[in-house]
Amino acid sequence: MIDPLPELSTEQSDPRYSQIDRLPTEEIARLMNQADTAVPAAVAAAIPAISAAIDAIAARMAEGGRLLYVGAGTSGRLAVLDASECPPTFGTDPSLVQGIIAGGPEALTRSVEGAEDDAVAGAAAIKTLEAGPLDSVLGVSASGRAPFVLGALAEAAGRGALTAALSCNADAPLSAAAEHAIEVVVGPEVVTGSTRLKAGTAQKLVLNMISTISMVRLGRTYGNEMIEMSAMNSKLAGRALRMVRDITGADQETAVAALDAAGGQAKIAVLMIQHGLDAEAARALLESHGERLSDALSG
Repeated sequence: MIDPLPELSTEQSDPRYSQIDRLPTEEIARLMNQADTAVPAAVAAAIPAISAAIDAIAARMAEGGRLLYVGAGTSGRLAVLDASECPPTFGTDPSLVQGIIAGGPEALTRSVEGAEDDAVAGAAAIKTLEAGPLDSVLGVSASGRAPFVLGALAEAAGRGALTAALSCNADAPLSAAAEHAIEVVVGPEVVTGSTRLKAGTAQKLVLNMISTISMVRLGRTYGNEMIEMSAMNSKLAGRALRMVRDITGADQETAVAALDAAGGQAKIAVLMIQHGLDAEAARALLESHGERLSDALSG
């Protein structure tokens, strides 16, 4: 049976763009830019649902759970991208936030035909990761009906995991399959059905919120500073040094020495300077305050 995709708002053809193949480049660019302005408003309308999902996800992560994104096509690529940014940005273990894409790693760079239609494979991906009651599984699908993602959510629910869904159509099947449904309705695309455009932008904005705010809730920032980032190159090492100096008021020599002794961990370096501790004592203090630097500093 053929799925009636034309009924979806993301599959509608917008007459405003029906002649773009005849327009000058600058006019097409302006039309695309104008179309994109509708995305933030659509995301804003979904903020209550986004916030509820984040609170539920962060609560489970605080108990040791993982966040597993599942998607297909553009949605899957965006999910993998967001997950891959968490370790360098927030110093997380790569297993904490993971992205699963229909078709596997090969699908990141080329289309794997039919992969998104395989509900059994979606369920198998969740089984392989042994999702459990502390984990959260977020299905991402612009149409809101990708079988791979639906299969993954059904398996996750059966295992007691928290389920959430992010789609770009109203009343999506994915929403009905999840405890927390996020629908960001952006309407027809400039190129009909090309959901890597407005829908993709909307999904990226929401994924940014979910991962970032979850990490804030888990104490992986200090104020708005990326205090847990991994200083893996000269730019990030310089940023860590600036953070330590800004937070403590220490001179460069003192900050450099503390960072070296702390193995590049800015949180430890800050506590060493502020409380006059060695690295081992600073680590113990941080652990006793649940890894939250603000609490460790005041304590």
